[in-house]
Amino acid sequence: MEWREDGVLLSMRPHGEGSAIIEVFTRGHGRHLGVVRGGASRKRAPLLQPGAQLDLTWRARLEDQIGVFLAEPVQSRAAVLESPLALAGLTAACALLHVSLAERDPHPQLYTRTLSLLDAMAAGADWLGDYLRWELLLLDELGFGLDLSRCAVTGSRDDLAYVSPRTGRAVSRAGAGDWASRLLPLPQALMGQGPVTRAEAAQALAITGHFLSRELAQDGHAPPGGSPLPESRNRLLARLARS
Repeated sequence: MEWREDGVLLSMRPHGEGSAIIEVFTRGHGRHLGVVRGGASRKRAPLLQPGAQLDLTWRARLEDQIGVFLAEPVQSRAAVLESPLALAGLTAACALLHVSLAERDPHPQLYTRTLSLLDAMAAGADWLGDYLRWELLLLDELGFGLDLSRCAVTGSRDDLAYVSPRTGRAVSRAGAGDWASRLLPLPQALMGQGPVTRAEAAQALAITGHFLSRELAQDGHAPPGGSPLPESRNRLLARLARS
């Protein structure tokens, strides 16, 4: 069994005598694990950091084996180290892919959007809006996309101000009525309108986090008494909220 394609490194952990097990996200093979011989050595370990783009060749005798990777660096994206916020965003994205996606299940559209997001972070661009749209797409890929196009009560596209915490559909002020206090406030940033401030991003991530938590908990990702969202994602939200 053998295949070759590029992929984003999500995580790396030492394995045996100097080897490493890496987890990558690829277009054609989804989230995939494999052993890199010598991957934990002083020479190779600095190249195997989350967010790095790798040229990957995977080989195994049988399809269901963990297999071995030949991994050559294509792009490091180490520039995110210059921005604590960008580093927090990259770490959160990699961790969400790890906990959300089934192993070896392709998500080509999400992969393309992930590359664009990580490149924007590494380039020092304004990536907060990209990150919000990325989490919305992740929810779509998990089978629970939000419908923010029109009011679920009146059908109007105007003055959308809330999101139903149950259905994920938008609700206008007129449609909310006496139920407004039970709905989630809908920031305009989540609808792609106008520039995204850090405060608006924090409000939007609170909404996507609500639905991501619910979907992941249903899939059995929640530890006893804890949140199913990775701690790195919680740190990103906390950093934005402090700002």
